This record gives sequence, C-alpha cells and structure tokens, in this order.
Amino acid sequence: MAMSMGSAGGNMSEINVTPMIDILLVLLIIFMVIVPTVPHGLEALVPQPPKNPQQQQQQDRTIVVQVLYRGGQAPAYKINETDVAHGELLARLTEIYANRAERVMFVKGDDNVNFASIADVIDIAKSANVDHIGLMTPKIQQGQ
Repeated sequence: MAMSMGSAGGNMSEINVTPMIDILLVLLIIFMVIVPTVPHGLEALVPQPPKNPQQQQQQDRTIVVQVLYRGGQAPAYKINETDVAHGELLARLTEIYANRAERVMFVKGDDNVNFASIADVIDIAKSANVDHIGLMTPKIQQGQ
C-alpha cells in the first residue's frame, strides 16, 4: 500500500468519504424497509346505485342522435326517440347542451345510411359545443 505524505505542516485536501458512505447505508436501509409497505396494484371502486330516484333520472340523460335510412330520400333524424328535422338539429343540440357540464353525445346510424350523413351530424354536434362524440354500432351476433 502506498501512502502519500503531505508537505510538512500543510493542510490535507482529500475528502473524507466515510461519513457519506454511512449516510448512504442508512438511507438504503430506510428505503428497503419502506418499499414493502407500498400497496401493489390498482384500487378500483365499484359503482354504487344512487340513493334516490332523482339521481337515477339525472344519470339517464344520455343523448343519442339516430340517423335513419328512408329509401332514396334524405335520412330522418331523432334525438332520444324524438323526431327532429335536419334544419332544427343544431338549434336543438345547442339548447340541450347549453346548461350541461358533461357534453357527451352518441350517434347511431342505420346500416344503409351513407357515412356522409353521420359525418354531417358529427359536424353539427361540434358546432353545438359537444366535447365527446361516440359512434354506436350494432352488437355482433354470435354464430356468424
């Protein structure tokens, strides 16, 4: 082993690393003790039914715009089973979403409807300040 000798009476300029290693070991032990107490996985909450029927009625306010096929004619439109003309669609959607915090709408089209009609409804909904628009599709039947 080699040992360096400083000049006579001079200050030693080397860093003493022993206290730093002690601190490092103490922190390592602390982290090893803490880590197993951290819960693993995700916490999931199960939806609870509303306590009063008025809350159920408010949750049942999903807006579905249906685009119905009518042969060679222009498609018919419905908002939650209420017939609406194409010209009134923007006014009705603006009225519906005027006081809503949750601006979600679904568009449901018949199989034979041209997608341009559905895209037109989506454009009208965006003009009525609807934030989220979902497309509803028929369920896939088993055995096909």
